[in-house]
Amino acid sequence: GLTNLKLMVPFCRRLDEARRVLDAMASHGLGRGSGPKGNGLQVYVMCEIPNNVLLIDEFSELFDGFSIGSNDLTQLTLGVDRDSAIVAESFDERDPGMLKMLKLAVEGAKRNGRHSGICGQAPSDHPEIAKYLVELGIDSISLTPDTVLRTMRALAEIEAKRL
Repeated sequence: GLTNLKLMVPFCRRLDEARRVLDAMASHGLGRGSGPKGNGLQVYVMCEIPNNVLLIDEFSELFDGFSIGSNDLTQLTLGVDRDSAIVAESFDERDPGMLKMLKLAVEGAKRNGRHSGICGQAPSDHPEIAKYLVELGIDSISLTPDTVLRTMRALAEIEAKRL
């Protein structure tokens, strides 16, 4: 009977996997949308695999919103394990390829009328990433508690320039 929930599907690799997950959820009374089984339920997907970004239009047909997982998306885009002492130095969310992935994800979500947010270390570790995302028009940004005030100050500069 709860109608104020949004469910998040993690690490959804392919469109057929998305359909199977949504079908399984619907078979248990968790149907997406406003149909007989949907009850207005919104289902978001973690956008943390390059395939989610490359096929954002197709994933938008299946999901109501996207939460960009910057940690996994960076690892998979750059082919690097951030926890490995051997290659961790190559992990950088500010890499031009990653910035392009973020742009494609946010713009794709907007183009399809879908919510876009980010949950990952990138905006907390790098205020310039938070600024970049706001300039792109992202809907929400998750931050670690110790960076909220610093990031809010940095983002206030963007808002002041818009006025």
